[in-house]
Amino acid sequence: MTMTADLPVLTAEQLEIRAMAREFAAGEIRPHAEAWDAARQLPDEIFRKVAELGFMGMRVPEEHGGLGLDLTTTLLTLEALAWGDASVALSVLIHGGPVSTCVLEWGTDAQKGAWLPSMASGETLGAFALTEPEAGSDATSLRAIATPDGEGWTIRGTKSWVTNGSRADLLLVFARTGAPDSGAAGLSAFLVPGDAPGIEVGERERTLGMAASESATLQFQDVRVGAEALLGSEGEGWSVARSALVIGRLMVAAQALGIAEAAYEHALRYGGEREQFGRPLSGFGAVQEKLAGMAIRIAGARALLLQTAARAEGEDPGSALAFPSSLHSAAAMAKVAASEAAMWTSDEAVQIFGGYGYMRDYPVERLMRDAKGTEIYEGTNEVLRWIVARDAIREHAGD
Repeated sequence: MTMTADLPVLTAEQLEIRAMAREFAAGEIRPHAEAWDAARQLPDEIFRKVAELGFMGMRVPEEHGGLGLDLTTTLLTLEALAWGDASVALSVLIHGGPVSTCVLEWGTDAQKGAWLPSMASGETLGAFALTEPEAGSDATSLRAIATPDGEGWTIRGTKSWVTNGSRADLLLVFARTGAPDSGAAGLSAFLVPGDAPGIEVGERERTLGMAASESATLQFQDVRVGAEALLGSEGEGWSVARSALVIGRLMVAAQALGIAEAAYEHALRYGGEREQFGRPLSGFGAVQEKLAGMAIRIAGARALLLQTAARAEGEDPGSALAFPSSLHSAAAMAKVAASEAAMWTSDEAVQIFGGYGYMRDYPVERLMRDAKGTEIYEGTNEVLRWIVARDAIREHAGD
């Protein structure tokens, strides 16, 4: 099975960009993935190389120095990068997904001009600072506060599990500007330079998978920003965050598919090479059943992902602000399907490798560790199932 076997009809440009991303991942990412995982760090050089291809600004319009790619092409590219290494794909998707989407959709002309060109070139790396120690799935209960301070704001609080947090040049920070009990209505969003005085970067988290991707806790100790840092209007923070959810969840689904594809290919290769009882492992029915299950889950998840991406483009090609609830549900389904396909496929790949699969000398154990993260971030699968069920119930009640 190849990456093209179960894809819908794509344009020549989409095929070319996807092939370029896969070639880049094969040559510049995959050979180093094990070393980066062991070192728990991505080198600056890989971001420079990704930027040289334009992949740091895939969704940024050409007028701001980006590629201006459609969503489907972006997802195919992220899948290829994740096939090389999920940590690289995670850093790229956070930067080029939620952060750049919010700046593009909510930013003033001045904010777009100040940030998007450098984000597209890779000079500026973005991070999304929403989650807190006591505010995970229920992000509307966050406790970080931003208080008026002359012509600007002072931000205080703690943000947890911030991907790219220890190296980011731009932080999209969500803080409460309303009363403590104001819920979603009291949240606002701010564009904060990563080197702003008062930001303290804590020790990097030691994660199960995607160890090379830098996840850190950030402390905001009286961080002062000007009025121009406010993204959108005061009190629109939850709307800003929500506008990025569809794009972000589809990007995580693409990342998960890259992990699943890599695990499947390793299992196919090993099953054909490893012999037991006088024949290759892939000659046994039990192993064939596992391989077939992998192929079916990957194909189904990818079809759902690309179908949802096409819907997202068709709903409102120029804006993510108007996405309806049904599209949020579709994105949730795509993320659940792809992440669980990645987890199941990598688990089965470890099983096919047997004792070798349990060793860190072989790549499938890393893929299994990486896959688990995709079931948790950008909305746990349990919360996403609740969203799907809630919307289905509402739709049925309205019939």
